[in-house]
Amino acid sequence: MSDHGVPAPTEPRPTRLAALRDALARADLDALLVTSLANIRYLTGFSGSNALLVITAKDCVLMTDFRYATQVEEEVGGHAMIRIERANLWTGLWAQLGALVSVERIGFESMGLVHQDFARLLEQGARWSWRPTTEIVETLRAVKDPGEVVLIERAVAMAETALRLTVPMLHPGLTETAVAGILERHLREAGSEAFPFPSIVASGPRSALPHARTSERVLETGDFVLLDFGAVTAGYCSDITRTFVLGRATDGQREVYDVVREANARASGAIRVGMTGMAADAVARDYIDSRGFGEAFGHSLGHGIGLEVHEAPRLSRVVETPLAAGTVVTIEPGIYRAGWGGVRIEDNVYLSDAGPRILTGYPRDLHELS
Repeated sequence: MSDHGVPAPTEPRPTRLAALRDALARADLDALLVTSLANIRYLTGFSGSNALLVITAKDCVLMTDFRYATQVEEEVGGHAMIRIERANLWTGLWAQLGALVSVERIGFESMGLVHQDFARLLEQGARWSWRPTTEIVETLRAVKDPGEVVLIERAVAMAETALRLTVPMLHPGLTETAVAGILERHLREAGSEAFPFPSIVASGPRSALPHARTSERVLETGDFVLLDFGAVTAGYCSDITRTFVLGRATDGQREVYDVVREANARASGAIRVGMTGMAADAVARDYIDSRGFGEAFGHSLGHGIGLEVHEAPRLSRVVETPLAAGTVVTIEPGIYRAGWGGVRIEDNVYLSDAGPRILTGYPRDLHELS
């Protein structure tokens, strides 16, 4: 059991492949060509940077190149037929498909296939009937199994450890880039194998940029300092944001911060299985709007996290899909005022039939850094 009572992980790949095969049967497809590296990792365990995967009702064929000959055996084992292609993976694909019986209608992942590779399907792969698919594997990935939840919890713990070590080191005179370096060093020391995205450090007026690029701006007394970052373990991500004030907060800063904190608490506490992404978004948005800051909250409330830092489901004003049990999402309301600054507080929340469980524990009270 994990620290939160989640059952110990079991081998998930056979269950994932069975669920995918059921989805292919419903879609009247004989096979699926998987080109998304995140989806390949989810289905087989392979974490290399060059691979193609073909799934049929009976077969699972993984193609990669010589660089990964040892790694792919270690990571995948007997969960797929492994083919090491000495030339081009796409040349190998046609040979592998030709050896599979009763395969005519093949789905491909339309959201991630570049035009050059789509042209390959139409030209070299003309003997097969290609059908575009949308988020077949991603829909499966949205619902996390117990092992995935454990890994996300570990990524959250790494990120929070790094944050606790970084915050006491913040002071006027540091550049945003220097702060990012301190934070990312602590992430590595905490065990993070990578960064799920370039860490965001945005200070002063730049904190009003929701996805600011970290810059050479020098932190000053009175600044908001917004940190948006995450950790990665075994491929699984966390995604956390906290906003601080260097020195004493003004009344205006405190007002905006308190509104965002309350919006975060309301949404994190209210989100439920079966609620639509639109309804979840509205919990925070309606409160922010009632306090007069509606126009300053321009992005969605949150998104799923897992093998990618942005994945299904979406918590947005336009998403009518109900939330399923087992999803892990971010709750990240924010208020941004151009030329003045902004506040965002982001937590990671696991959603089960018993209700939401907030995975992030770092305090949300306004922290004034002396």
